[in-house]
Amino acid sequence: MVSNPEQDFVLKTVKSRDVHFVRFWFTDVLGNMKSFAVVPGELENAFADGMGFDGSCIEGFSKTQESDMLAFPDASTFQVLPWRPESNAVARMFCSIKTPDGRPFEGDPRHVLKRVVQKATDAGFVFNVGPELEFFYFKDASDTEVLDRGSYFDLTSLDYASDLRRDTVLTLEKMGIPVEYSHHEMGPSQHEIDLRYADALAMADAVMTYKLVVKEIALKHGVYASFMPKPMPDAPGNGMHVHQSLFDLDGNNAFFDENDPWGYHLSDVAKHYIAGLLKYAPEFSVVTNQYVNSYKRLASGNEAPTYLSWSQRNRSTLVRVPGYRPDREEACRVELRSPDPAANPYLAFAVMLAAGLKGIEDELELVPPTEDHNLFVHSQQGIRDGGVGVLPETLGEAVELFAESELMRETLGEHIHSYLVEAKRAEWREYQGIVTPWELDRCLAVL
Repeated sequence: MVSNPEQDFVLKTVKSRDVHFVRFWFTDVLGNMKSFAVVPGELENAFADGMGFDGSCIEGFSKTQESDMLAFPDASTFQVLPWRPESNAVARMFCSIKTPDGRPFEGDPRHVLKRVVQKATDAGFVFNVGPELEFFYFKDASDTEVLDRGSYFDLTSLDYASDLRRDTVLTLEKMGIPVEYSHHEMGPSQHEIDLRYADALAMADAVMTYKLVVKEIALKHGVYASFMPKPMPDAPGNGMHVHQSLFDLDGNNAFFDENDPWGYHLSDVAKHYIAGLLKYAPEFSVVTNQYVNSYKRLASGNEAPTYLSWSQRNRSTLVRVPGYRPDREEACRVELRSPDPAANPYLAFAVMLAAGLKGIEDELELVPPTEDHNLFVHSQQGIRDGGVGVLPETLGEAVELFAESELMRETLGEHIHSYLVEAKRAEWREYQGIVTPWELDRCLAVL
């Protein structure tokens, strides 16, 4: 007999909503969604003892000889999938992964985020995040043929995807995920849907759901949605700007100080936190920007900053302090602008938080803001010569900074840290061996 109220709610809802399958969701280390289906009759046992699966099949999990894993569903994440039929319905729950002896599996990204969030709680903070994820709609997955030629906030015949965004927002809301904004982005056929801020674990679950919903609704309309960081050379890339703040355990915004002598309404906690982000961003870049293609977005400019600087108004800086409602405590937050939506949100939020907490712990001094200087007009070498730090220029550079980072090893654990080092070095080596059409066009006929 289930005594947990949330688990009891799940069992009753499964019966009343004619749910025939419950999908257990979790991610591999790179953030790819994994799933297997469980019939309702197995749910009580799953809540109590978990459901076994072969972890050796999951990227970054376990070797064949250590492959037995257990998935424990989180009843608080139960939702019926609204894009599936109402009869013979399908639901989902996110899972925590454990070893057969009941220990949290160190390769589970959700567990990594839980651990860092607990560290913040122990320090007296609740970590809230509000990401802005961009994506493109294409005619299909084989090419980058766009659906429209719209740009920022267009609401004209150029924006053919209004119905897709509407259906996506309605689907997200049916799944209990509140949406703040939905609009056309800068690039042709590029769009953005912004989720209302929540605690980091709930938001990481929401981001995984969001990405799946965007793709499912696109397929329903006969098109393809892509979160690839830089799919087209002549268009902006897809970013995932992450708004973040720390609240104390009484619900007060620890980032807000109306008497800030700098005039930004930032507390010392916020300034140390920003300093932590700026110091450790090069070391966590391989997590927030984890593919070769990610660095083509960063290199292209278009509001994809690489310079270790901060501001309120200047969108060419890495960290921005949004000033829409500067006098309101609940609105005080910082925005990290380098991540892209191909990142694993569990690990991305974990490394951001770890960097900020380290800044607070070490009372790092925050450099002055860069308000009136457009950093996009300068080369990276020129910025370096001016004494401003920069993010890694390539995945190869990023993985070596990550490999040497004690903070990243401590934050992610040896299992995930070593896996990412090995996997990303392999990706960079493979890419370096590719001869591109650009090289052939420039060299073949003249060399």
